[in-house]
Amino acid sequence: MWRAVAADWRSAPLRPELHATLGFLEKLALHPDALEPADAEAVRAAGVSAQALRDAAVVCALFSMIVRLADALGWDVPEWDTLAARAPAMLEGGYVLGALQGR
Repeated sequence: MWRAVAADWRSAPLRPELHATLGFLEKLALHPDALEPADAEAVRAAGVSAQALRDAAVVCALFSMIVRLADALGWDVPEWDTLAARAPAMLEGGYVLGALQGR
């Protein structure tokens, strides 16, 4: 499934709720000025709750902000192996610096 999504989420065999949410998030990230209430209504019509759509939009917005800050401030993105090594500590202790100390 992951390979299909990574290759092209539009043609991946996703549940309608996820497909609709990803379409909304793509528009939010790439064309926010074009986003309209009808876009959110279409996602809710696909079976996504208002809360789930808000949660997805907040995560999208936060990641967009982080990427823009990283680009503007020249932050380095760690290599995949480094990120993978940090994952267990982040899952256990969250995204606080203390969770990564000693790991």
